[in-house]
Amino acid sequence: MLLNSDLWVSALIRRAEIEGANATVVRRGDARAGTVIVKAYDTSTRQARLFTEAFGQDGDRLWIQPVKGSESELDAYIERQRGYDPDIWVVEVEDRQGRHFITETVAPD
Repeated sequence: MLLNSDLWVSALIRRAEIEGANATVVRRGDARAGTVIVKAYDTSTRQARLFTEAFGQDGDRLWIQPVKGSESELDAYIERQRGYDPDIWVVEVEDRQGRHFITETVAPD
């Protein structure tokens, strides 16, 4: 991430709020370099998706969905990541359209 994690998270929350969604930090990580996981919850379908930052084959940064499944499977993934990296951030976004509000490149499903 080019920006400090806390600044990036603040911008994500602000974008969500401007668009009428609700975004909450459920876990604060390292302010400067903590990895961010975004959980996007679609309130109309009651489905959730996870996004985390990764590197593509060309070395560019992009956001991927590291795991797909039920919300409990997504939460289990987050817990495992917390065990590996105590500095992670977790942001939950609730939106009627299921938008994640990530402006960087997101890998296709």
